[in-house]
Amino acid sequence: MWGAPLSADAKKIMLLGSGELGKEVVIEAQRLGVECIAVDRYEGAPAMQVAHRSHVVDMLDADALRELILRERPDLIVPEIEAIATPVLEKLENEGFRVIPTATAARLTMDREGIRNLAASTLGLPTAAYRFANTLDELKAAVAELGAPCVIKPLMSSSGKGQSVLRTPEDAQRCWEYALEGARAKNSTRVIVEAFVPFESEITLLTVRSVSGTLFCPPIGHIQKDGDYVESWQPHPMDEKKLEEAKRIAKAITDELGGYGLFGVELFLTKDGVVFSEVSPRPHDTGMVTMATQDLSEFALHVRAILGLPLTEVLLLTPGASATLKASRSSDRFAVGGLTEALSVPRTQVRVFGKPDSKPGRRMAVALSAAEDVETARSRAREAAGLLKEEYSDDN
Repeated sequence: MWGAPLSADAKKIMLLGSGELGKEVVIEAQRLGVECIAVDRYEGAPAMQVAHRSHVVDMLDADALRELILRERPDLIVPEIEAIATPVLEKLENEGFRVIPTATAARLTMDREGIRNLAASTLGLPTAAYRFANTLDELKAAVAELGAPCVIKPLMSSSGKGQSVLRTPEDAQRCWEYALEGARAKNSTRVIVEAFVPFESEITLLTVRSVSGTLFCPPIGHIQKDGDYVESWQPHPMDEKKLEEAKRIAKAITDELGGYGLFGVELFLTKDGVVFSEVSPRPHDTGMVTMATQDLSEFALHVRAILGLPLTEVLLLTPGASATLKASRSSDRFAVGGLTEALSVPRTQVRVFGKPDSKPGRRMAVALSAAEDVETARSRAREAAGLLKEEYSDDN
């Protein structure tokens, strides 16, 4: 039980990271009468626009982050991005604060080295062959060992930033510089080099840990461009054997991370089986499609789980798909046009994120469509997203 928001008996959650996914988390939490505090490194982030109050702070600044948390004293600290001073969260957890799903999970999943070593070395899960490199010469040596093509990623980044495919050894310097440019931790020069997995498709298996046990959402297929998703759909067709293997992998990694909440487990489907890719201990961008397909979206599932409330099942109401609108240039005078046309597409919704500025490749809105089958839903979502327009009021 908890009292009304802003009262002495309120249940308080603090989001560390306030993008479009955090915005939906806040909306779902407020439906259950929870007081919400949104934190990000810039003013006017999407979740700040719907939270009870907000703060701007560099979450990699350990002292500033600790001071803010001690001042607000939230019941739940909910990391929504990777770029956080996680040692502070571990100390605060030891002092009695609750971090979602756990402070250790936040630390392990904020960088690709921690989670890859956990998956491959500790749990023995199938992963792509990989090496780590601290210099351009080490990257070249890793490429020589793993072969081309391979994938180069910074240890810590979001939305595919800094990720590229090295197709020939001559691409090494370009991929190295791109990885450093896209890294969240600007003082880090360490990258991961992954052997290319010849996959047939890639999926997100949303996995929910709650007081009721572990539940799985129907698999979500997705397409990425430059390491960032542009389209997703649910359900993705899978044979029973691969689906059970995907669930086994997802349960193994999420059980090891522990805590309550929703996890986005990314997997490659190959002709020989299922390969683990990454895991995020929070709602996943590809999972926005669940706002059109499931009785409880990934955000509703996450909030219910972290509050310790029961979850008995995940019900797929209809096949559906999502497609994104991305900005092509930088501006602080961005607007989304074409809503009338996009919303004329049958069984379609649009989410406009309300970000205060645009950058090339930044997601600004998403179209969500439902249909009797996945292919029709995908066609509708692509059509609707194509009807959304970038508009800039600073154009001459």
